Formats: sequence, C-alpha cells, structure tokens
Amino acid sequence: MYYFLVILLIAFISPFFITVHAAHIPVGIQLANNQEIIRHIKDEPVSLDPAKAVGLPEAQILRDLFEGLVNQNAQGNPEPGVAQSWKTTDNKRYTFKLRKNAKWSNGKPVTAYDFMYSWQRLVNPKTLSPFAWIAKIASIDNADKIIHGRISIQKLGVFAPDIHTLIVQLNKPVPFFINLLTNVSFFPVSQQNIKQYGKDWTKPEHLVGNGAFLIKERVVNEKIVLHSNPYYWDHDNTILTKVTFLPINQESTVIKRYLANEIDITESFPRNMYHKLMKDIPDQVYIPCQLGTYYYAFNTQKPPLNNILVRRALSYAIDRNIITTKVLGTGEKPAYQLTPDITTGFKVVPLNIYKMTQIERNKQAKKWLQEAGYGVHIPLQLKLLYNTSENNQNIAIAVASMWKKVLGVQVTLTNQEWKTYIDSRDTGNFEVVRASWVGDYNEASTFLSLLTSTHNGNISKFNNPNYDMLLNIASKETNTIKRNAKYEEAEQIIAEQVPIAPIYQYTNGRLIKQWVKGYPINNPEDVAYSQNMYIIQH
Repeated sequence: MYYFLVILLIAFISPFFITVHAAHIPVGIQLANNQEIIRHIKDEPVSLDPAKAVGLPEAQILRDLFEGLVNQNAQGNPEPGVAQSWKTTDNKRYTFKLRKNAKWSNGKPVTAYDFMYSWQRLVNPKTLSPFAWIAKIASIDNADKIIHGRISIQKLGVFAPDIHTLIVQLNKPVPFFINLLTNVSFFPVSQQNIKQYGKDWTKPEHLVGNGAFLIKERVVNEKIVLHSNPYYWDHDNTILTKVTFLPINQESTVIKRYLANEIDITESFPRNMYHKLMKDIPDQVYIPCQLGTYYYAFNTQKPPLNNILVRRALSYAIDRNIITTKVLGTGEKPAYQLTPDITTGFKVVPLNIYKMTQIERNKQAKKWLQEAGYGVHIPLQLKLLYNTSENNQNIAIAVASMWKKVLGVQVTLTNQEWKTYIDSRDTGNFEVVRASWVGDYNEASTFLSLLTSTHNGNISKFNNPNYDMLLNIASKETNTIKRNAKYEEAEQIIAEQVPIAPIYQYTNGRLIKQWVKGYPINNPEDVAYSQNMYIIQH
C-alpha cells in the first residue's frame, strides 16, 4: 500500500487514553436488521501478509483482519489498539501496556512477544518485506543494520519484559513515532500460525488474525469475504457482521454495480461522471483532500531517461491544470512537488516551475529536449506503463498527447494488471511508469524518503548523495523549523534532477450509500476500519 509531525504531540507523552476504537451510534438512530456491507477495492491484493503488503488494496483488508498497537480516529489522530496505554518521557523510549483481553481469532492471547516476533520478521532480510524501510524511518534501534544483514534480528530495539509490556528503543527522538505504528507493516502476526503452515498461512482456511474481522472466503479477482471476529477484544461494539471486498479496476463497472446497490462504498468513481453524480446523488459523493500524490516515475538508470534534460523536458511539458480540471475535475490540485500541500507543518516550496506559465514551460521543455539531441528528425520514443484503470488510462492518453504536441515525442502506452504492474515496476522493467504515494503518516518524510537511494519505494532508482544526506540530517533534527528547511532543500533537488514528475494531489473521491455511517471521510490518510461502520434503517 507507505512519511509527519503529529497533530496532538501531548498524546505521545500521556500514559492513558480515553478514546475507544468502536462504532459510535448517535442516540435515536435505528440500525438495519442486516449489518452486512460491500466495499470496493481497486485491485486484487498481492498478499494478506502485513509484511508483504505493497499498497492500498492490501491495507484496506489488513486493517480489518489485524490490529496494531495503535489505531487512528476519524480525524487521523492516534488512539489505542492492542495497546491500551503508552508513555514516553523523551520520544526515544516508549513503553506500551497491552490489553489483557486481546486475542487471536483462534482464541489464544495476543502478547508482547507476538509484536516482538512480528517486528523482527519485518526487518529480517529473508522476509523480503517491501515495507521494511518503515522500521528504519521509525528509527527503531538497529533496524537499519538488520535490514542490510549486518547483525541478528534479535538485536532489534524491541523488548518484552512480560506478556503485556512492550518496550521500544529508538536510536533518536521521533515525535511522530506513535503515528507510524498505524501502518499495516507493524501489525502482529501469529508465529505459531506461520510455523505451522509456512507460505500457506494466509489462505482463508489457515489465516489467524487479531482484528475485528476474520476471513471466511477468498475468490481471486472476485471477492474477499470477512465475518466479525468473536474473539476481538471490542467485539461487543462491532456492529457489522459481514464485510465483502470486491476488487474491481474498471470504474465503469464499479459505478454500474454501485448504482444497482451491489456496492456500498467505492474507492473511486469515473471522473467524467462527477457532475452527473452531483446532480443525481449529491449526498453520496465525497471528494475531501487526501494525503497523497500521483506522479510519473522515470527510469533514471536506462537511456533515454538517464538524461536529466530529457526528464526535465517531459515534466515541464505536462499541463497539470488540464489534467486536474479537464481529465479529472473533482477538486484535485496540480502537483509540482512530491509533498502534498496538506502535509502537517510543510509549506509549498517556491520552485521555478511554479513561477512560469504553461507556455513558458513548454518553450523551456523544447529547448531542453533539443539540447538532449532530439527533434523533428530524431524524435524521442518512450514507453509509458500504468496499472489498469480508466483514470490512469485517461491521464496517460492526455500526457502522451501533450508530449506529442509540445515535444514531438512518440509514446507507446502499456497497461498491466496490478500484480504484473508491481513486478514490472519493482524490477525496473519500464521507461516511464505511473505511480502514487499516500502518506503512511502525516509528515513530509513519508514522501521524501521515497527517493533516498536505499528505499524500496524508490521506483526511479534515483541515487543522489546530497539528497540522501539532507534526508538523513532531517531525520535527526528535532527542531521542526530546521527539519522542514531540509525538506524544502530536498524538494529543490527533486525539481532540478527530476527523477519523477508530480502530476496532481489526491482527493479522496468516492461514493458512499446514504445508509452507511461511520466512514471517516475526513481522515487525511483514508484510514477506514469496518469496525467503526454500521448500516441504518433504509
């Protein structure tokens, strides 16, 4: 599926919380007899192993099947999960007290040892977790050395003095550490379950989780069915009895099934239907801002994209205003930097590209491409890869047209299903590839760390020592102003080197039936637990 200054810093040093992670039903509301919901996800999940998740399709389901130490409330602030309380005096050493009634879906207790095992497994090089880096971002002691195979996983800074106490030692103060723990990579897994079934442990007949729901059925590319988990510690406040996830990447199919009442919540909708939907069902259309950026990544290790002039030209020739107003048109903002505007504590960087009109950008783009040796007689030829989706297709067609019109570039478009696309993307089998990132926490490093040379999410294979140094300095800086200054310098390097071309900042466009309540539509990271939802009479 995923990097912020915390909204409520005081929460991190407070040992107790009074918020309860549960469905909150207003007085007088009449519940429907049938508490079953159908949720859309954009693609078939690559894995149901928290350590193997790669994107949003996995995260939405894993949040129902598992639960970490900490959850998020509707506003995106931390609240207790398996940990009923936590405390720290220095933002460097954290002590968590686990609930004594936390259980796995087989009825066995969830312990601090389970978290210790799971986090060691996350950073273990043998696991090949695409999100192992998040332990490094969190600055868990020795995580980086373990990830690179230099020391044993037993050296990770996570300790369990007893079954209900977990101590985490960081190698520096990290004020947003608690927020990081809502990432699915930090969810616990059952060591006994994995030992017994090996690679098959995530099959429906074997999977043991500790979330509000348990898996009952999985038909690949068709549906994943969950039922409420009777052993979940807050089961009494779980209203839904059944949640069905439908992986559908064709938005035209999604909208048809939604309007036929076969889907209750969509992950998106066809942008060209926005105005019609607002006319026909305005109370079911939602487009709040989301902590995410849609971008194109350039393969900086292969010609012709290893030429900085080519990358600059391609980025400048993209008319982002046309993309956001004509192709999309649902409140998205043009993106010229990787970090979204709504990121806590981060300001828009005054980049040169901001100060130019599109006509001026196009003129500069032509000049750069000519300097790179391309023109009418030697046209640049490119392949643009995107994962199957009407939205991705429409953007790709628009950008290819812009590149053709402004620069004479000949573009071949290629779309692939999610799993194939992930493989092509991660193995560098592309020239230009559609990509996106939704923050795993609300701080600029969740985005900027993506382009560090050792990050698994560095699709472009960008390698810039100065950039790495800036992010390293920022990671050690406890002063917010000074840290953000380093982030601004990092954005300047991205703008100059152009390993990616940011295109737009996300809105959380989706459709929700009027009888569905409890969806946290204003959560900037779009963290939504089915356990908080319910169906009213209709």
